[in-house]
Amino acid sequence: LQKLLILLHVTVCTVVGKTAMILFPNTMKTYILRLGEKSRMNENPKFSYENWGPTFFSFKYLLFVLKVKWKRLEDEAYEGQPAPNTPVVTSGGEVCHICDFMQDNRPLVLNFGSCT
Repeated sequence: LQKLLILLHVTVCTVVGKTAMILFPNTMKTYILRLGEKSRMNENPKFSYENWGPTFFSFKYLLFVLKVKWKRLEDEAYEGQPAPNTPVVTSGGEVCHICDFMQDNRPLVLNFGSCT
């Protein structure tokens, strides 16, 4: 049921976004460029809006967002249940999972903070 609701939500958002891109191309370009600023996508001089902007609200976009959101359903944590073994990225750029850091029967402490 959750996957069906996510499918419906993402499909509606994609159709509305695609329609807005057709009806209001300049406004949507500005909006998408602001999203690029938040994700720092605009910082790469070799990666212009023309390379990635038009892919927003495409069928590939729809499939990618569905895949990510459906995967996130598996990452939900519930009180009293084992924690999900979610993927993480080390400061060296290596992708691994949280449980990879466990050693014997020692508790694993996750400390969230900022490196800025």
